[in-house]
Amino acid sequence: MSSLNIPTDFGPDSGGRVKGLTIVKPIVYGNIARSFGKKREEDGHTHQWTVYVKPYYNEDMSAYVKKVHFKLHESYANPNRIVTKPPYEVTETGWGEFEVVIKIYFHDPIERPVTLYHILKLFQSPVVEPESSLSLADSKKGLVSEAYEEIVFQEPTQLMQHYLTNVQPITSGPWKHDTDFEKKKVRTLQNIVEVKGKIKSEIVVLKDKLKLARETIEKFKNELAKVQKVPVP
Repeated sequence: MSSLNIPTDFGPDSGGRVKGLTIVKPIVYGNIARSFGKKREEDGHTHQWTVYVKPYYNEDMSAYVKKVHFKLHESYANPNRIVTKPPYEVTETGWGEFEVVIKIYFHDPIERPVTLYHILKLFQSPVVEPESSLSLADSKKGLVSEAYEEIVFQEPTQLMQHYLTNVQPITSGPWKHDTDFEKKKVRTLQNIVEVKGKIKSEIVVLKDKLKLARETIEKFKNELAKVQKVPVP
């Protein structure tokens, strides 16, 4: 963890909350999986995988994150894994996919932990949707399934504000992810625009059908009124 000059005069309530302040911390979470090529004889496992949480930008999350709790499937001998320093990740082997619960705790205990849910991916899906975060990297990296998320701190305490704004870069080199989230963002926005266009067209068609139905009903009402006015011989 980075060495920070933490003030000690915040008091028992962490200095109170900073009204009107919002701090957003983007993160990436997911997993990488690499196939053994065949079942391992001793346990039948087929993959090695790593599930992780990391910052979207090049910054050391340990400045404000106290620990990350990864809850694995109950079949593992120790399903509860706690990581207290970067990299926040757990590496294991297995043969099946399951949901991993990821809980992020902060240095200021007044701030409630954040819970994420990730389906561990080991196998490439037959069909990958355009907006999916699943990507197939090179043979050395293996299969990558990761997602972008934002932790939003609404009116954090003064102590938490200090932690959040005093972060250091992890590396002096380039910081990038396996998924091109900027490209994915553009593609997702394009999909939204296309879907909105389709919905707008469908609304126009439905309005025309509704208008025709109302006109038909009105016509039948008029015809019925005429029939009811005809005297019976």
